Amino acid sequence: MSWNEPGGNKKDPWSGRDQQETPPDLEEVMRGLHDKIGRFFGGGGGDNAPMRAAGLFLVVALVVWGLTGIYLVDEGSRGVVTRFGKYSDTTMPGLHWHLPAPIEHVEVVNMEQQRFLEVGYRSGGRQQSLGSVPREALMLTQDENIIDIRLAVQYQIKDAKDYLFNVADPDETLKQVIESAERAVIGKSTMDFVLTEGRGKVADEIKTEIQQTLDKYETGIRVSNVSLVDAQAPEEVQAAFMDAIKAREDEQRLKNEAEAYANEVVPRARGAAARVLEESEAYKERVIARAEGDTSRFKQLLAEYDKAPDVTRERLYLDTMEEVLGRTSTLLIDIKSSNNLLYLPIEKLQKAASPSMPARDSDNTMSTTPDISDSGVPRSIRSTTRGREGRGQ
Repeated sequence: MSWNEPGGNKKDPWSGRDQQETPPDLEEVMRGLHDKIGRFFGGGGGDNAPMRAAGLFLVVALVVWGLTGIYLVDEGSRGVVTRFGKYSDTTMPGLHWHLPAPIEHVEVVNMEQQRFLEVGYRSGGRQQSLGSVPREALMLTQDENIIDIRLAVQYQIKDAKDYLFNVADPDETLKQVIESAERAVIGKSTMDFVLTEGRGKVADEIKTEIQQTLDKYETGIRVSNVSLVDAQAPEEVQAAFMDAIKAREDEQRLKNEAEAYANEVVPRARGAAARVLEESEAYKERVIARAEGDTSRFKQLLAEYDKAPDVTRERLYLDTMEEVLGRTSTLLIDIKSSNNLLYLPIEKLQKAASPSMPARDSDNTMSTTPDISDSGVPRSIRSTTRGREGRGQ
């Protein structure tokens, strides 16, 4: 039964005072507590002062030892607790306590830190002047060429427990996995593919191969990015390969120029061909329409000719002469009661009046060419002769 419950002895276990009396003095309470602790660690008396001091020191040491178990896990990190070296628990960000060493130990692992690993080269430190690391960088391609590959791998820790306990040295394991995956992918690719258009694809394949192997080993590592920093031929044959690459670039440039020229010329040629086809189609329609019109006119003329051959013949002759003589600049004047025709060289008179102005032809265009008949004789002379013959008859 508790000392302060009904039916109890109402005695304060620390000071021995009755509860019904006045409240105990604070100094008496502390003195009573001190005596009880002294008796617990060796009794209470003046001769036992060293034992009491040792007991107090032990208590303070236990308190300090217990306080060493307090630890803080930052945001983005995980605390891995081990008890006598064996995995015990994984703690989240915040303030925690564990059994102090050597019973338990905590290792805080940063899960958000971006870590980098260089394979085939070194970009800093004392090895900066070395550049390429041949043991890591040189490898064979599918077409049995040696190539110098330099990779930069960026990764994070995705599982703190696996990262700390499943492999002895996670970083060295990752490096070996990268080299293995790199050589496997490069060994299935040709040198031209790796040096030119296949750089991005090669990097993606290497990343996939690395992640699959790491997951198989349960390393707790996630590869976030793989960059193909450089891919080139070894220094001994680099000049020859540069010439070959330049030749391929020139070939591609000439092909592009040829395609650009073809893209410019072919549409133009197709347009010209379409225009010629349209013109020929229009010419065809025009000729057919003219032929049909001439046929219709000749049929109508034939019908009139059948009705009155003489009149039609005379009319045709007059129309023809009007058309023919209308194209010349020669003027014939038939004088009545005379056997002579008056010939006026209108063309020469016009030239004399206007030396710089050529004569007009039948199409209302300026022309200086005399009107020559099919027999080679000027129409003016032929017309004059024909008129005289008519008079003579």
